[in-house]
Amino acid sequence: MNMEQTLEKFFHLKERGTNVRTELLAGLTTFITAAYILAVNPSVLSATGMPQGALFTATVLISTIGTLMMALLTNYPFILAPGMGINAYFAYTVCLGMGYSWQTALTAIFVEGIIFVILSLTNVREAIFNAIPMNLKYAITAGVGLFITIIGLKNSGLVISSKSTLVAMFSFHGSIEAGTFSTAGISALLALIGIIVTAILVANNVRGNILLGILITWGIGIVCQLAGVYVPNPDAGFASLLPDFSHGLSVPSVAPIAFKLDFSNFLSVGFASVVFAFLFTNLFDTIGTLIGSASKADLLDENGKLPNVKGALLAESLATTFAGLIGTSSTATAVECTAGIAQGGRTGLTGITTAVLFLLSLFLSPIFLAIPSFATAPALVVVGFMMFGAVTQIDWGTAVEALPSFVAIVAMPFMYSIAEGISLGIISYVAINACSGVENRKKISGVMWVLFVLFCLKYFFI
Repeated sequence: MNMEQTLEKFFHLKERGTNVRTELLAGLTTFITAAYILAVNPSVLSATGMPQGALFTATVLISTIGTLMMALLTNYPFILAPGMGINAYFAYTVCLGMGYSWQTALTAIFVEGIIFVILSLTNVREAIFNAIPMNLKYAITAGVGLFITIIGLKNSGLVISSKSTLVAMFSFHGSIEAGTFSTAGISALLALIGIIVTAILVANNVRGNILLGILITWGIGIVCQLAGVYVPNPDAGFASLLPDFSHGLSVPSVAPIAFKLDFSNFLSVGFASVVFAFLFTNLFDTIGTLIGSASKADLLDENGKLPNVKGALLAESLATTFAGLIGTSSTATAVECTAGIAQGGRTGLTGITTAVLFLLSLFLSPIFLAIPSFATAPALVVVGFMMFGAVTQIDWGTAVEALPSFVAIVAMPFMYSIAEGISLGIISYVAINACSGVENRKKISGVMWVLFVLFCLKYFFI
């Protein structure tokens, strides 16, 4: 039996309508789109005093381990990596705001992971996933698409904050006047060019379109740097686009942060609230991403359920537990995996490819960390467009279904949280249907009522 036959037997490629080449390309696309996490996560968590080099190694290790577990336990093209919202909560709220040490915060992550494992093995998380109505699942998919889009636009620099309008488009004229066009201005312009290039590739069904879009945009950026149009300014957040091998290929030790748990605050109310906050955010961010990604990959069955969702949730739970031990914030199913799914990834071979590249990045980090956010941002925008198509599946003619779906969709980008979109969508679904006649009340499952009460309590007491 040759290698291709072995892979077919293990991953069921033909059954999912894919092949080895497509899966490898999808894994590479997912990795390049998600590679920024390897730079951003250490940068965010280092604010707690944790050494950045050790954090880089920990981020790589947990992304590799988590993604491998996801692939082997589920045969799905999803990846696991430190969550980009939960790491900020870890650093700026728990450690810098509440005054807990990073060792205590890691302990909270570890405890959260243990609770997650129990919830996954007892079918609680699976029950929550399956209890969400189909129209809300379509809405979550569309909402995640908008959420990915705003992340891409924000990372590209095309969308900036505004005191008067909250957000606004980057001003190229203002950048020229302020003398920042060689950094912020050209970066935003290259992101805009990248979106157009990627869209053209997608529209013409070019194989590997999203990956090509990233590489072409990065390549144009390198040309601009060599021509002096783009001028690196690391202090302002604009690094060189050329890989830097000046520090060699050494791998920083994870020893300074690994297995440094501190249980001294274990019985305090504050510690419990931190664990619950981690638990809630991670639970619904993961469920939202799983729904959106599975829907995009056509993995949901006719009832809107994800076969073997328990395996996906268990993989995420175990990865979060290991994250606390290794020395980083909790993992989540990364929305960036949708880039690989859009590229055709349908099985765990996509995830294994990404995991191998994560591991290789320990030694080739200068290459991967040189890919700028303005090059990966177009991929997120285009994938967001692809996911938003789920909005056409929503029953817009039935108000009791359409209104909660609308709430879930708009809450995700405007509140910058998948978890908030899900919670507000569920609250509005239960409230509207409960007050709209006996037949609509009967549609509300027991699990949805429990979630309704828990979400209401969260907003008023936590």
